[in-house]
Order: sequence, then C-alpha cells, then structure tokens
Amino acid sequence: MALRTLDTLGSLAGKRVIVRADLNVPLKDQVITDDGRVRATLPTLNALINQGARVIVCSHLGRPDGAPDEKYSLAPVAQRLSELLGKPVAFARDTVGESAHEAVAALADGDVAIIENLRFNPGETAKDDAARRAFAEELAALGDVLVSDGFGVVHRKQASVYELAEILPSAAGFLIEKEVDVLDRLTENPERPYAVVLGGSKVSDKLGVIEHLLPRVDRLLVGGGMMFTFLAAEGHKVGSSLLEQDQLDRVKGYIATAKERGVELVLPVDAVVAASFAADAEHVVAPASALEDTAFGAAGLGLDIGPETAAIFADVIRGSKTVFWNGPMGVFEMPAFAAGTKAVAQALTEADGLTVVGGGDSAAAVRQLGFADDAFGHISTGGGASLEFLEGKKLPGLEVLGWQ
Repeated sequence: MALRTLDTLGSLAGKRVIVRADLNVPLKDQVITDDGRVRATLPTLNALINQGARVIVCSHLGRPDGAPDEKYSLAPVAQRLSELLGKPVAFARDTVGESAHEAVAALADGDVAIIENLRFNPGETAKDDAARRAFAEELAALGDVLVSDGFGVVHRKQASVYELAEILPSAAGFLIEKEVDVLDRLTENPERPYAVVLGGSKVSDKLGVIEHLLPRVDRLLVGGGMMFTFLAAEGHKVGSSLLEQDQLDRVKGYIATAKERGVELVLPVDAVVAASFAADAEHVVAPASALEDTAFGAAGLGLDIGPETAAIFADVIRGSKTVFWNGPMGVFEMPAFAAGTKAVAQALTEADGLTVVGGGDSAAAVRQLGFADDAFGHISTGGGASLEFLEGKKLPGLEVLGWQ
C-alpha cells in the first residue's frame, strides 16, 4: 500500500484539521536557536489555510515528565509560527482541556491554533496501549481529520502519531511525503556512484544503518568519534579518543564485508588531536597511524578529521551521484574542530546529484556553519527516524498511514 497523502482527504474547507507536526526545536532561555523544524511545516500549513481548513497544530517539545513544565512550553513556537505564517496563531495553554477546546471553537476558516506540548500529558508516550488510546480519543475530539507531518516521531508508537491516526481519517502532510520519497530513493535504485558519509560519536548508534546500507552503497566514508573504533580495528593506537572496545569485532566484520563486496571504505588518514576536550585546547594534526606520537602522547584525543582526510572526503562526495550524510566529522560546536564538518557540508553543496543531510546533529551543524537549507537536495527533519527508515525497520507512524 502507498502512503495516504493530502489529496486523499478531499476538500478540507471548514473542517477542523489536526496537524501533528514536529516542532521540537532547540530553545535557550525560551528563545528558539534553530527554527528549521518550524519552517519545515509551512508548506503543509499554508496548503490547509488556503483550503479554508481550521488548523489545530500539535507537537511535543523536549522530554517533560508527563506534566506541565514551563521550560518546555510551545509558547515561543506559537509566536515564531505566527511570524512565519504572517497571521495570528492562537495558543492554548493545555493539550485537551478547557483552553484547547476554547481555542478550537474560536477558529474561523483558514485560522490556526496551536495546543500546548503533547508530552505534558502522560498518555502521549505511555507504554500502556489503553492509556495512549484514551489520550488519542481526547485529542480526536478537537478535530475532524488528522494530517500527520512530524517525520521526526514516526518511529515512535505515540498517541498523537499512531492511535490518533487510527481514530480519525488521516494522511501524511507534504513534509512526511517528501521525507519518504527521498529516503526511499536512498534504499531503492539510487543513482550511482552512491556514497554514505557517517560521523557522530558512536558506532553503536549506526550499526543498523551500516548493516542495511553496506550491500547497497559504492562508497562508505567514516568520520566523527566513531572513526577511532574503525582505526583501532585496523590496528592503530587512538590515544584517549572515543573508542568502543565492545564494537571492535563487529567493525572488523564491516571492514571485511566492504572488501568482499567491493565497497570503497574511506577511513581518515589524519586527525586533529587535542590535549583535552575544550574549545581552547592545544591541538595538532597527526597521521591516523601516529595519533599517539604527538606531544600529548596517549593522553591526546582526536576531535576532528584532519585536513588531508577532509580533502579526500570532499573529492569522493563531489564524484558521487547520490550522497547521504549523517553525523558531524568532529566537535563542530567548537570552531577549532569544525573544519572537517564544514568541508563535508561544502562538498555536498557542490555534488551533482541527490544530496541528503540526515537530520539531527548534521542538520544543526550545516545551519550553525552558515549553509542555507536549499544548498542541499534535502535536509531530513528526523535523525532517528531517518536512520531507522534506512535500516529497513517498520515505522509505526508511517504504517498507520498506509506505507508498507
């Protein structure tokens, strides 16, 4: 079965349409530091507004413990959404209580309201099916139709994602439709050569995606903290760098599999080694085969790929027709260790083909480093959901919308 999309719902004029968005934005002192996820909802919201729907936006933010917590309020998001839409957005101070019902009752055709953080209600993330169902029934009372558009949560069986989609007529919004289309292209008949660039801190976070994609890719590039487990598996000493000893045998297996399948496994040839994990730490570039031969000895730790590696990675990326990138190449939050991540991002903008930034830290990195979203083929809004899709897992929030 194919994914049910907006056009399957017919005319939505005058209907109360609940939009399950993913507005889980980073906040600092109640100020949004990256509004990418809010902007990603705009195509769907504008389409519904233009149809004359009465739009009720709902989302989670952070991990409140099933009870109201002011620091996780969606109030700043409602304000930003109003600015981006260029029209007032009503804000309900609860999820399914009096304020929510009043806000929805006051909507005219084309109006928008946003209800408070779904996770202020314990039913949203309850392990118990009945508790989730009960909360979903309360949410369903607010609307006539559900448009599911929060790709970042489709791998979770949560009340607003799964049970609500069973109760109300439901379909995917434009964001989920695009995510599924792009990620499906990465697993089914991608244009070749196909390169996957993996970074981030841990190999253990990427086991499933490596196993699922290794038979499908032409080139696998490994950077970030996880590169040291690969380098150690090849017999190199890595000092005090991040190392997952319990994954060494598995990584040796990946290296052997890549060789058997003719996959070009591109590992770092140098790294930026620092005296300590600090933005102002003394640091030097060292060959991958001599990471402990710096002045820091075995105490040194690698915090970025080196410049030679960055150049090699960039060449491979530019020479590929399909590129998926997930995970920064170093501690990009610290300027001294951001060069590798910046080089990879720059190369993606120059590649002639489909380039996909796989959400999470990678999406945050490209924005923090000054790249525009439209410089890439696609920036995923769901880090964990993207990886699980690429691992070949069944995602409940997609299955309930007809995706098989």
